[in-house]
Amino acid sequence: MQKKNVDALVIGAGPGGYVAAIRLAQLGKKVLLVEKNALGGVCLNVGCIPSKALITAAKTVDKIRKADQMGIIVGDLVVDFPKLISWKDGIVSKLTGGIGSLVKGNGGEILMGTAKFLSPREIEVDTPDGPVLIEAENVIIATGSRPIEIPGFKFDGRRVISSSEALSLSALPNRILVIGGGYIGLELGIMYAKLGSSVTVVERMDQVLPGFDPEIVQVIARQLKKLNVNVILNAAAKGWEDGPLCAKVHIEKNGQLMDLDADKILVTVGRKPNTEGFGLDVIGVERDAQGFIKVNNQLKTNVPGVYAIGDVCGQPMLAHKASKDGEVAAEVIAGHPSVQDAKVIPAVVFTDPEIGSAGLSEAEAKAQGFDIIVGKFPFAALGRAMTTGETEGFVKVVADKGSQEILGIHIVGPGASDLIAEGALAIEMGAFVDDLSLTVHAHPTLAEGLMEAAKAALGEAIHAINPRKDKGVRGSEGDASGSNSSIPASAHR
Repeated sequence: MQKKNVDALVIGAGPGGYVAAIRLAQLGKKVLLVEKNALGGVCLNVGCIPSKALITAAKTVDKIRKADQMGIIVGDLVVDFPKLISWKDGIVSKLTGGIGSLVKGNGGEILMGTAKFLSPREIEVDTPDGPVLIEAENVIIATGSRPIEIPGFKFDGRRVISSSEALSLSALPNRILVIGGGYIGLELGIMYAKLGSSVTVVERMDQVLPGFDPEIVQVIARQLKKLNVNVILNAAAKGWEDGPLCAKVHIEKNGQLMDLDADKILVTVGRKPNTEGFGLDVIGVERDAQGFIKVNNQLKTNVPGVYAIGDVCGQPMLAHKASKDGEVAAEVIAGHPSVQDAKVIPAVVFTDPEIGSAGLSEAEAKAQGFDIIVGKFPFAALGRAMTTGETEGFVKVVADKGSQEILGIHIVGPGASDLIAEGALAIEMGAFVDDLSLTVHAHPTLAEGLMEAAKAALGEAIHAINPRKDKGVRGSEGDASGSNSSIPASAHR
């Protein structure tokens, strides 16, 4: 059996694993990256990147349909779905190929195969050319997660599909039923609705996007109606029957059963960690009740020399969190005093409109005992938003009333996925409301909404009617509802 000795072995080449391998190599460690499927993991192959490619394409289709509002008349619109999928695959191929080059270019080694612990320092990798025994001083587990199956809806890749299959269908489905109204279900459901599918979303809770700010959810709910997406709340999928032309899905709502026809049943009820089948029990790695690996703020498990990063460690199960974990673990292995101490990890949702969120919501801040001020500014009052034809949504700033430190920034509207970076930076650096309100933002831009929302929290919004404010006391009676009346900022040069 072939043998290799390395300073560090990384199991899994997703956004956590490959980043860890690159950073280890940069720090002078002899590193081996093992991947059983494809470089880039779920994110690059069947997650973040391909979904956003298709979402962008769907958004383009929607814009073309509405172009007549700008005086642009387009003829018959045709979506070549197979070509669209091929375009998406090309993007994925370029990015995954780039990962290999980056790892090798930094001095790391890649081995394709399936890893299994024999001991904390010995890992056997089953490769196409036979088994390889790896002896490693340190091991980073970065095996990611997979979609959860629910009773009665086993993934078959034909009728019942996960988000992975939903990104590589051979033809556009006429009717698609989405079980689960979380961010993955809504992202893909809205995408297919824009491309021309009839979409139904079934959600157990009393709102889509459970756990999100209700005001944000209201904006998304309105858009779902405009897109003719049928949303069934407080309902559960109980099973399905196949037929010659389509599937019949059994739905229970308020004790009543109904049947819905669907060509595809997309199950998006969450993800679970990939922690089985590669010997964690052999080496005694501790996990919690949900199967997530327990780690400290240096990503160390209870087994010396064994680390875990990304989705296998639990929430938030986000690619950028996994990447940060990977950097921290690599630096700890190299002897640096690094810790995963991010004050905030932003979340983005590529619905229509987009959502960007960082820090505490109003409800969370109040639950933690903060006396808060809130400023809200609508995109409908921004000249730049008007010029893009996308004016739904708002920016909301949540801050501590006494110190005026920013606690949270939440955006629903055009460009939210990009704008939230400023919000995350503000919270990470411990910024105060004035740090946003007094920073001159370029005009005309969508980012002005952040400045205006900060001003609104202080009762000083320029392009909104401030509800009330005690003279001489800035922000003393900010309206916690953030319901500022507003006027368009289009006259502002």
